[in-house]
Amino acid sequence: MDRLELQRLRDLPIEGVAERLGLQVTRHKCLCPFHEDHHPSMSFSIRRNTYRCFVCGEHGGTIDLVMKYQRLGFKEACDWLGGGAVLNILSTQNNQSNQNNNPPPFDASRYERYFERPWLSPEARRFLFEERKLDPRVVRWCRLTSWKDRQGTPWLQIPYYDMEGKLIGVQNRRLRNENHEPLTINPEPRFRFPAGSRCGIYNLPVLKMLKPGEELWITEGCSDCWAMLSSGHKAIAIPSATLLSKEDKDVLLEVQGPRSKVKGELGIRFEMWPDADVPGERLFLQLKEVLPDLVRHQLPQGCKDYSEYFLRVRN
Repeated sequence: MDRLELQRLRDLPIEGVAERLGLQVTRHKCLCPFHEDHHPSMSFSIRRNTYRCFVCGEHGGTIDLVMKYQRLGFKEACDWLGGGAVLNILSTQNNQSNQNNNPPPFDASRYERYFERPWLSPEARRFLFEERKLDPRVVRWCRLTSWKDRQGTPWLQIPYYDMEGKLIGVQNRRLRNENHEPLTINPEPRFRFPAGSRCGIYNLPVLKMLKPGEELWITEGCSDCWAMLSSGHKAIAIPSATLLSKEDKDVLLEVQGPRSKVKGELGIRFEMWPDADVPGERLFLQLKEVLPDLVRHQLPQGCKDYSEYFLRVRN
């Protein structure tokens, strides 16, 4: 491939490439597919024709995005971009200018029935009970269910409810198949979210169960929350290593506020085991600004998050 052809691939609209890969770009942002992301943390620069995630640090241009997302080498990524994908990318980019930038609202009625009678596939049971060692009562409380797509890929489906128990979002997590083998040469992203899903603070209904003076544990991501619940503690999860939204902060302020309907006058004690990495420390500091009395617990050496600590204790 000569330099002119290579430059043509690098000049393809970066957002068009992202859309062609299956990412939903809104106002130059999308959920980062390279880490557990609940609020869009990947940004696109139209002027530089690049992408960057301000949480996990992934960045680059069109070819880099295809290489990372599709798990391809440089030549294979160029072949993908240089094939029929080019016309589709340009067509997608042109159509974006005629579309409303506002994402469609979340349609809870499409998903509520799946959580009324949750079903767990063999892959989901292995992940939840054998790998994660979770208490079955926690799995039932969280209404976790599973499904398989047309390619036979197993997914764990995680519902998000508001404090009143109303379904407000869904997170899909890709699982390994029964033989622990790669599902495809170019597997799906690890996480998927239906359009309009509000996946902010996880396990909000537990706030209604708090008693004055009780502990509430704050975890990072759903997996740590399940582990904390399986340890016998009441817990919520904050979106993994992302900036807290104003709505999330308002909920936390309501729980700690002197006139909170949840808290009462005696106060709720906030506790946290931050992940043993830079994003985990950043999240703790963000929470500390909202909750000055938040108590920090240090993970033992060799444990990157509470889920690993939970497994170490269980084993």
